[in-house]
Amino acid sequence: MVVEGAVVIVTGGGNGIGKALCARFHREGARKVVVADLHPADAEAVAAVVDGDAYGLDVRDEAALQSMVAEVEAKYGRVDLFCSNAGIIAGDGEPWWATSAPNETWQAMWDIHVMSHVFAARACLPGMLARGEGYLLNTASAAGLLNQVGDAAYSTTKHAAIGFAEALAITHGDDGIKVSVLCPQAVATQMIGSVEEGGTAGVDGILTPDEVAEAVVQGLAAERFLILPHPQVADYRAHKAADYDRWLGGMRKLRRRFGNPNL
Repeated sequence: MVVEGAVVIVTGGGNGIGKALCARFHREGARKVVVADLHPADAEAVAAVVDGDAYGLDVRDEAALQSMVAEVEAKYGRVDLFCSNAGIIAGDGEPWWATSAPNETWQAMWDIHVMSHVFAARACLPGMLARGEGYLLNTASAAGLLNQVGDAAYSTTKHAAIGFAEALAITHGDDGIKVSVLCPQAVATQMIGSVEEGGTAGVDGILTPDEVAEAVVQGLAAERFLILPHPQVADYRAHKAADYDRWLGGMRKLRRRFGNPNL
């Protein structure tokens, strides 16, 4: 995909990876960057820099998301690229079991990491299918291919996010719809700001949001399904597939090193 001339929507665009994506798409010559964020002031601040449009919305609100897409299509004729990027992190919490997080955390993770992607696709697909082209970029995480020590809800819903992206690619690839899923490890954003050196996700270094945006532009240009800003993730994924039990043992070792407050 060539971003130049494209109409792009980015959710979670007010900070972190989303903000960097908006700036990079603008530099690449996007026709219009639409910045959506839970915090309207953040969306407006980014939109002012990239000469874009701003929307304050909660990605869990399907009606609001549908309305935004309809307004963008009415104003600019189409949505070429939708970046479903919003995300949260929480941690398992005491007593640091895989079941420790409360139901409210599990539900929020499900709604933001999975259903918001469903809502975005549901809003965009009619117009994209009618044109026979369109691109959906869903931000997941390396945790969705591997796992995240100490945050079972995050890991589980990121796995589900990748599964849904696969379903989109399988179902609509023959319709001209392109799909990519972004799976970084640690990135220097507010989400890991309180975690020393990124915890287990930071063992291969913490990237800047701009570095992730660079990987995204390259991945979109190549139309790769998996966009891996940390290339080591491909090797870890291969090791996991080759010997699941050995990989699980390695992850337990990583937990003993980084992620078990009880040890």
